[in-house]
Amino acid sequence: MPSAQDPFYVVKEEVQDSIDKLQTTFHQWENTSDAGERERLSKEVLAGCESTEWQVDELDKAISVASRDPSWYGIDEVEIENRRRWTTNARTQVRTTKKAVEAGKGSNTSINGMRKELMRLPDSHQTTSNQYAAQDSDDFIDSESDRQMLLIKKQDEELDELTLSVQRIGGVGLTIHDELVAQERIIDELGNEMDSTTNRLDFVQKKVAMVMKKASAKGQFLMILGLLALFIFLFILVFFT
Repeated sequence: MPSAQDPFYVVKEEVQDSIDKLQTTFHQWENTSDAGERERLSKEVLAGCESTEWQVDELDKAISVASRDPSWYGIDEVEIENRRRWTTNARTQVRTTKKAVEAGKGSNTSINGMRKELMRLPDSHQTTSNQYAAQDSDDFIDSESDRQMLLIKKQDEELDELTLSVQRIGGVGLTIHDELVAQERIIDELGNEMDSTTNRLDFVQKKVAMVMKKASAKGQFLMILGLLALFIFLFILVFFT
């Protein structure tokens, strides 16, 4: 049994309770000698048989659905077979009870034969219940072991995926670090060039100031005219050619 909350075993317990009540009513039916009481118990047993057969049929339909993809429901083929075997036995018990009541007559020997076929054991219902309990316990242990193995396998796969994700993130981090180092190097080179350009500009400004200082007013005027003429020449050269 894969889980204590497995719907199959919840319904199975309900069906087994119905079978137990059916057997109790059947024992009352076979032991009573009052015609009226026997008739009432016959109707009650037959109605219980119809209801229980319907429950077993619905359980069989659920087993057929689960058998298409057992792994989806956390079970295996062995568990499917065990469930089918149980529903077959349950249906046989119900039908045997129904036949015995419908016959409505027979010697104690034939009734006892029916009871033995119903119980599936020559002794008592308790022995049958104990066998089902033992079988369920073994199935539960096997299914739990399989489920734990599947869970461990899934966890290993998730850990492998997590490891790959961490490695990818680490690679991205190294790439970002290398890019930052390269950008820092470019910024340092740009800063050095700015410093060099600033120094050259200061030097030129000082030289111009010295020339302007040494030149007379007439020389400065001629220099300005020369620069203006150069500007006009460059303007014409750029925009008219």
